[in-house]
Amino acid sequence: MNEIDKTRLGRLKDTFSRNFRITQMYAEYLERYPEVITKEMIDTLTEDGEITREEALVALLSEIFALDFERAEDRILIRDYLTPSVRLLDTKKYENNPYYKNIKLENINEGDWEIRWEEYPPYRAVISGDMIIGEDFSEVPPLGFFTEPFRFPAVLEGGNEWMTLTPVDLDTCEEAINDAHGKVVTFGLGLGYYAYMASEKPDVESVTVVELSEGVIKLFREHILPQIPNKDKIKIVHADAFEYAEHVMPLEHFDYAFVDTWRDASDGAPMYKKMRALENLSPKTKFSYWIENFLISRLRAEKFVNLVDENEQESYEEFIKKLKKV
Repeated sequence: MNEIDKTRLGRLKDTFSRNFRITQMYAEYLERYPEVITKEMIDTLTEDGEITREEALVALLSEIFALDFERAEDRILIRDYLTPSVRLLDTKKYENNPYYKNIKLENINEGDWEIRWEEYPPYRAVISGDMIIGEDFSEVPPLGFFTEPFRFPAVLEGGNEWMTLTPVDLDTCEEAINDAHGKVVTFGLGLGYYAYMASEKPDVESVTVVELSEGVIKLFREHILPQIPNKDKIKIVHADAFEYAEHVMPLEHFDYAFVDTWRDASDGAPMYKKMRALENLSPKTKFSYWIENFLISRLRAEKFVNLVDENEQESYEEFIKKLKKV
């Protein structure tokens, strides 16, 4: 690389360093103390009307993460990451979702499986959408806060939480629901949210759900499927997602596929790569993936490190071309 390219690469290294730093901060915060901010704290900071609730949240998060606005690097994190990340969530938006309004899931038990309602207290931090990736490769994880309690359904197996249906699930499925058309296949059943919403669309002919867990299928068939208005559109297939995508899906000629077989980016990144490799077997099917930007973020961070170690002699433009190929 020439000197200009080296300078540009240095800036990119700074961006990836900040991405890593903010992700680690959020991960620790969400895992260890997501309820540390309380309504009383927000009320105290905003009672004189000089700052908004969002500004109060940014100030509190800055304190929690030990960020000092007087330090240049911390100032960048506060200004370019924390501030655009923070969002207040409207409880009514989610409570008025058709699935939340119409599907009744009151304390269901089936053997080792259980469905029950859990609750976020006010200002409990939650990831509230897919990763926001900028043109400069900056990455902002959207962090949401409800101003009042919010209830959501959870599925437990043997007393351990297996999956939930929270605002992030609703928000990150929205694009895939809007795009669904014709013959749809979705990998991963969960509580049947995607199948329900896709089946409601007049331009969706059918929804095939591929699910490996017999227990989840049984819960859905007995307690959720009967409540779905367009249940005749929905077909459940007990199968491994990758075996189905490789051997069955090419014969079915689906128009649209939505893949949601992971809990988060850590277990999802390898599965995402594996499914992407099978797309060419169904060339007429449009594929979409749950939390795809989070998956790309994880894979790109790993690739960035390898590229820096292996390819410092090439031009910056060639470096970027390789980096974008995730």
